[in-house]
Amino acid sequence: MPKQKLDWRNILFIGTAHLLAVTAVVYLVAIRFSWWTVGLGLIWLVLCGVSITGGYHRLFSHRTYKANGALRLFYLLFGAASVQNSALKWSADHRTHHAHTDTSEDPYSVRRGFWWAHVGWVLRKDRADRDIPAMRDLINDWMVRFQHKNYVPLALLFGAAIPMAFGLIWRDPIGALLVAGFLRMVVQWHATFSVNSFAHLIGAQPYSTKTTARDSAFTAFITLGEGYHNFHHRFQSDYRNGIRWYQLDPTKWFVWTLSKVGVTSGLKRAPKEAISQARAEVRANQR
Repeated sequence: MPKQKLDWRNILFIGTAHLLAVTAVVYLVAIRFSWWTVGLGLIWLVLCGVSITGGYHRLFSHRTYKANGALRLFYLLFGAASVQNSALKWSADHRTHHAHTDTSEDPYSVRRGFWWAHVGWVLRKDRADRDIPAMRDLINDWMVRFQHKNYVPLALLFGAAIPMAFGLIWRDPIGALLVAGFLRMVVQWHATFSVNSFAHLIGAQPYSTKTTARDSAFTAFITLGEGYHNFHHRFQSDYRNGIRWYQLDPTKWFVWTLSKVGVTSGLKRAPKEAISQARAEVRANQR
């Protein structure tokens, strides 16, 4: 695979964001601590987090369920605030990852090392829109097209301007920007990145050993349930990641709860027989 050039725009932005995240911690410790600001940061972390896990990932990338317009709009607005690219581009990269897991065509293959899978791939220029034309199902969604075309202003509005506006209420707009904007964003980045790195290196493989994907309770804890990655790679059309009652998967519970009031529908589940067969095949191969 030819060596990709450094993406200096991403390097500068991500580097600056990390510096501002550190500044946010210093600000809280040495300049002004506000529970309102911390609370806003946590709320924004949850709103943006579920927009990636429930929206970008399980809805747009895998079509594991259907959602009404209000929820899709919510996902797209707070997904933009997560600053992980548009839903269209994110889904294109993710579908490529599943189609070519662990190969040279995998955008964030762990075979190229932990740091490549975690963040290195973001710091290199890729073949930017190579899969966009094939994303016909998402291109036909006017909301997805709108977010893709207006991704940067939406990211600035929902990731920075609105948190600052809330901060004005308790006279701490700078703190709100630093904490709910940059510190929240960097924490969320590394949570998302951990699925590509930790969940392909550490954990169990009860459903398939054909790829590096693993079930990681630690990754599930920091990603609202995305860590049961071995199951997900084996049954990617299932809206759940953690299927056991004791497995932490808040995104699954969120989607299921909304189905009870008609906001989501058509929740897909892998047949129990297929899941049992997958586990039996792995056990047989380990003997």
